[in-house]
Amino acid sequence: MGYASVMAKGFAPATERNRQPILDVLRRVLPDTGLVLEVASGTGQHAVFFSEHLCGLRWQPSDASVDGLRSIQAWVEESALENILPPIELDVRSPRWPIASADALLCINMIHISPWDTTESLFQGASAVLAGGAPLITYGPYRLHGEHSAPSNAAFDESLRSRNPRWGVRDIDALIELAGRTGFVLQERVPMPANNMTLVWTRVP
Repeated sequence: MGYASVMAKGFAPATERNRQPILDVLRRVLPDTGLVLEVASGTGQHAVFFSEHLCGLRWQPSDASVDGLRSIQAWVEESALENILPPIELDVRSPRWPIASADALLCINMIHISPWDTTESLFQGASAVLAGGAPLITYGPYRLHGEHSAPSNAAFDESLRSRNPRWGVRDIDALIELAGRTGFVLQERVPMPANNMTLVWTRVP
């Protein structure tokens, strides 16, 4: 890997901390084979780690930012894994995604650090690329029935909204309503470390 790739390669400590608990869920809910589309792959650390441990799956990382795509590419090149594809530019708000179909979709830590219409676009786009019975997996902090799961999440929510009033920790009730409108049902809610959750949604046949 050259100097330019080293400079492009990002690193997020939180990704190192949460990757194993997320992988434990993915082992249960993802199909044994097929293509997984990861939306908002960030640095690319998750994509490489999951590809390495889920060898039967092909992994398609994506991101909307140029810096993100460069970092993902650097991680992909360094890994030399055969089951991870080069990253694609994907803004979920685009009316047409650059991928026609996938067997599963994963989105980590995007929903709270983006406007609500981005989450709406995520579910709408996922309904177009996933067939009936396929999983959509989202991870991050959530509220439930209007309540935060911990004081730290409430403080985090306040911090997010101070940075951008359109950001914020979303309520699972609102996500369930959105899912119903876009052809998904909530299959499983998995508590995770640091007061996060993994939500497993299923595309309605």
